[in-house]
Amino acid sequence: MLVREVLDSLATLGDRAAAWDPYGLQLGDAGANVTRLGVCHEVTPEVLAKAADVDLLITYHPLLFKPVNRLVAGSGPEGRAYHLITAGVSLAVVHTAWDAAAGGTSDALGATVGLREVEAFGAVEQSPRWRLVTFVPPDHLQRVSTALVSAGAGRIGNYTACSFRSEGLGTFLPESGAAPAVGKVGELSEVAEIRLEMRVGSGERDNAVAALLAAHPYEEPAFDIYETSAPSMIGRVGAIGGSLTDLVELLRREVGPEIRAAGQDRQLQRAAVLPGSGGSFIGQARSRGADVLITGDVSHHQMRQALDLDMGVIDIGHAPSERPGVMALADAAAKIGPEVVEVDVDPTPWRSR
Repeated sequence: MLVREVLDSLATLGDRAAAWDPYGLQLGDAGANVTRLGVCHEVTPEVLAKAADVDLLITYHPLLFKPVNRLVAGSGPEGRAYHLITAGVSLAVVHTAWDAAAGGTSDALGATVGLREVEAFGAVEQSPRWRLVTFVPPDHLQRVSTALVSAGAGRIGNYTACSFRSEGLGTFLPESGAAPAVGKVGELSEVAEIRLEMRVGSGERDNAVAALLAAHPYEEPAFDIYETSAPSMIGRVGAIGGSLTDLVELLRREVGPEIRAAGQDRQLQRAAVLPGSGGSFIGQARSRGADVLITGDVSHHQMRQALDLDMGVIDIGHAPSERPGVMALADAAAKIGPEVVEVDVDPTPWRSR
């Protein structure tokens, strides 16, 4: 497979990254061949040592979060990026796109604590999306829609070839110099047409327009592109049983002993999970009826906010909250095609003393 083909497969796993997140190919050549695929939580020096013989490394955490003006050998993220480039290893990032995806980081953490009747929560702004609208005579609808799908249009999460179609009547009057596929110069034409709408990502927009122009039968196809937006839900909330103490003990068994918890020990009805740094979502979780939020990196003041809302918080650490999702990512990558080499090394910088 090529790098771009692997990334196309990853996009079906979840393309709902937050607007601030560097989702997708971050280093490398989209046209390079992939025979061995690595999966990691974070690009650490230990991961670099294990990833020397992979063609594409898929990382949960982005390596380069902010723009940089140089890539030189060294110990920081820029140095690790330089190492991957010189070794010929491409790097792709999933991060919040995998949080929001079905079966991704949030679902995996929810499954770890036994959430039931699971719903999405934790809205973040997505990168801009576009809606492409065109008008096609019925006998050319299949040709045009197939061309758009092949160019990447019509993809929503795990679904492809998504479109909306409605019937209508188009009118046009070809002027001197026109070469109409239907009708005659100087005569007003009325033609049955199908309004075809498909969503398209920023990366596929130009290719989709080119495919539309190549497949459409008209000399001057009418089409419009609208910018759209929708929140991405990177957390989960659902029903849960037992007490706060029961939940803490379960998490100690599943993710490790280094856990902080706040709140009254009472029977729980609903719990929310949000991998990574989820303290800013305490209000959203409470508004969805959660009695407790399970996340990482919660500050003193965020803990106090939760207590003021009569809500518990269990801070299991940043990396531990994401670890079930990284394991799920490795499982998903194994179904894509190339041989998968799990080079994941625990990226937790904290160590008990």
